[in-house]
Amino acid sequence: MDKQLPPVVVHPLEEGTRLVRIHGESVGKAHSLRDLEEFMSHYGLRDIDVDNPALVEWKGGGSSIWGIIE
Repeated sequence: MDKQLPPVVVHPLEEGTRLVRIHGESVGKAHSLRDLEEFMSHYGLRDIDVDNPALVEWKGGGSSIWGIIE
């Protein structure tokens, strides 16, 4: 059985910025949770629990990490 990726994947970039992918498509850079929520809303993903790993996969730290990511 194949594991499906969550619809939203958030990758670390430069300090304080994260690349957001929704359903495999790169949709932009988020500088905060508000930015992420705006991207998700634009793609029809509203009222999403960003800490639910079935819905959002955080690379390089969780939803509270927006500084330097190593």
